[in-house]
Amino acid sequence: MSALEPTLEVPLLASEDGTMRIAGTRVSLDSVLHHYQQGATAEEIALRFPALRLADIHACLAYFLNHPEPVEKYLDQRRQQADDLQARISADPLQQQGVARMRERIKQRLAARQAQIS
Repeated sequence: MSALEPTLEVPLLASEDGTMRIAGTRVSLDSVLHHYQQGATAEEIALRFPALRLADIHACLAYFLNHPEPVEKYLDQRRQQADDLQARISADPLQQQGVARMRERIKQRLAARQAQIS
């Protein structure tokens, strides 16, 4: 009778900024869990992220299901970091000027298209 492996290795690596990524890819644990929590199956996640192996997706989902508290804490920290970054960007006058210029260009392009149609 063959012996079963008692532990499962989770293919997660922390990047320098603290983002948990699936080993050997740029895909974050956040992305995988987002799709899973939206109802996607592991197979559907694999279709959305071709760089991921199905076994790695299952391992990450199993880790999440077996350790919900630390994973939710990590996800909460990531949401807070994203909110902080958004607040800094929104408060930066140079960023706001850039956004205003971009919106103006979009309006001009839409107006030019409408003029071509008319």
